[in-house]
Amino acid sequence: MSDTPTITVRDLAAADEQDWRRLWAGYLDFYESTVPASVTDSTWQRLLDPHQPLLGRVAEHDGTVIGITNSVLHHSTWLTGQVCYLEDLFVDPAHRGLGAGRLLLQDLFDLATARGWARVHWLTAHDNPARRLYDTFVPADRFIHYERDLPADDGTGPAPTDRPVIPA
Repeated sequence: MSDTPTITVRDLAAADEQDWRRLWAGYLDFYESTVPASVTDSTWQRLLDPHQPLLGRVAEHDGTVIGITNSVLHHSTWLTGQVCYLEDLFVDPAHRGLGAGRLLLQDLFDLATARGWARVHWLTAHDNPARRLYDTFVPADRFIHYERDLPADDGTGPAPTDRPVIPA
């Protein structure tokens, strides 16, 4: 018998809601951010809706969900094929070091190949320790990310988030 942990990656399922919400909360805590409960609820529903361009995947270790990816599928003006934007990747801190992050990232590349996607891309904080993993897949590019929140759908003001701004 092997001591190697058994980790599998699969599609997110409705039965994963409690685990997804736990990991989502951990992800937001990691980035010292919050989103309104209505955004979390909407994201969860859209991840399960096959008509939405979102893709949710989970990593399981011995039957326990220990990691998630949330991705957005979109088109590009620079490519003809579909593009996958990995928006969120998070592994439960208690299960880090088992290879779940690597498997979740490799899973997206495997799906991209199997489904004919043209690119997988993502952003991360410049000081995220996971960059050591990301750099084993592809080096960071030379681009700087800009983002401006716009009024909420109801016109009450900017969409409420409290993501930290990294000083230049």
